[in-house]
Amino acid sequence: MEPHNHSSLSEFVLLGFPRVGHIRGWIFVLLLLAYLFTICGNMLIFLVIRLDAALHTPMYHFVSILSFLELWYTATTIPKMLANLLSDKKTISFSGCLLQTYFFHSLGASECYLLTAMAYDRYLAICRPLHYPAVMTPMLCAKMAAGCWTCGFLCPISEVILVSKLPFCGYNEIQHIFCDFPPLLSLACKDTSTNVLVDFAINAFIILITFLFIMVSYGRIIGTVLQIKTIAGRKKAFSTCASHLIVVLIFFGSIIFMYVRLKESYSLTLDRTLAVVYSVLTPLVNPIIYSLRNKELIKAIKRTIFRKGERASPTQH
Repeated sequence: MEPHNHSSLSEFVLLGFPRVGHIRGWIFVLLLLAYLFTICGNMLIFLVIRLDAALHTPMYHFVSILSFLELWYTATTIPKMLANLLSDKKTISFSGCLLQTYFFHSLGASECYLLTAMAYDRYLAICRPLHYPAVMTPMLCAKMAAGCWTCGFLCPISEVILVSKLPFCGYNEIQHIFCDFPPLLSLACKDTSTNVLVDFAINAFIILITFLFIMVSYGRIIGTVLQIKTIAGRKKAFSTCASHLIVVLIFFGSIIFMYVRLKESYSLTLDRTLAVVYSVLTPLVNPIIYSLRNKELIKAIKRTIFRKGERASPTQH
């Protein structure tokens, strides 16, 4: 069979979760509940931080931006995954597939940069407390946040352009739960070693450099915390960044194994499992981690809810 050019391939088939059979309905319900919890949890954190003046600090500024980012990060993949679980026709257009891949990687790269900015904020607050108020100004916070979004959305452009120029064969079934570079490259009719190398270089730069910067920051933070004489002082200092470190380890632990490699795939099952971790699990647990381990945020949520309740209740005479 002669290979077809990508211009003749108008759509792909997302196989999603194959061979799930009668448990498809349960997977749909679990995924839907996870998505609704992710939306409600991250939206709650974002709104509470924005509405409560006591949380208008650099640390919570970045947490609110992370929650806002997670709303869009999950919106690029989960709705389509839910639709495919209900439908027998699991197709996505060629342009739609490229757009999903672009936005998923743009938001993922933005999250890498944002988590790095959050680590730098914690480093300054704990290791340079006297300089912290003068350095971490609202203007610098805004510039850092804008830089995270801008760099994130610029990073995948070259990868998407290279993939869009590849010729694709008649076989159009994507062995994944959403459109991504590795499964797309496996469908190309020509050698994709250049694409794999470019993907590896860009992903290694974004993921490994940011992860290294975060780990160095936490290495210095831990060194500073250990110098505090009292146990209570150590616990208080480290509690401000423990939530962030947990999120970093979950998110980077999965994406490093998935994207910093010179092979298109190690195992389809493993790839799908890792994809669920960084596309569904991480955004799901972020609100839980940040709220349960943060007394200030819990108090702010209660204040906001009670304040809304008082306004909604009729005035007693």
